[in-house]
Amino acid sequence: MAEEQIVPKIETGAAEQPGASQVETEITPEKAVEFKVETGIRAAAESAPAPVAPAPVPVRPLPAAKSPQQLREEQIDQILSEGLSDIYLSLSPQKQAEFRQGGEATVKKINILLSQAKVKVKQVLDLIKRWLAIIPGVNKFFLEQEAKIKADKIMKLKK
Repeated sequence: MAEEQIVPKIETGAAEQPGASQVETEITPEKAVEFKVETGIRAAAESAPAPVAPAPVPVRPLPAAKSPQQLREEQIDQILSEGLSDIYLSLSPQKQAEFRQGGEATVKKINILLSQAKVKVKQVLDLIKRWLAIIPGVNKFFLEQEAKIKADKIMKLKK
């Protein structure tokens, strides 16, 4: 009997019209739960989008791990090529090829020198000077200064 007092009685729209008989519908808590569950399932089923299959993930091969020697060669190459892009682009195609090959050989020789226990800075400096001397019409003072700066940066790699 206490449940009947808590549950309100719902009147339908027919009672508002004159001459119509009043119809009362009583909703019990059990019916309310059933109604909510039933309408919730229907609404969810109607509004839910169709299941979408996940997109396949492309399989990429893992990059090969580089040895410390290769990493150091890349660092040396980066140091040697710093600030020389304008000069390189101004060279003729034959000189560009010669400059590139000379640079690759210089990188390998410097890397070998750095792998020794005792590094001779003079040898590293001479290698860089010879490589920069490939540039036609290069100023002697520019060559000395660039070689010194690049040698100092390369020696920091050793430490």
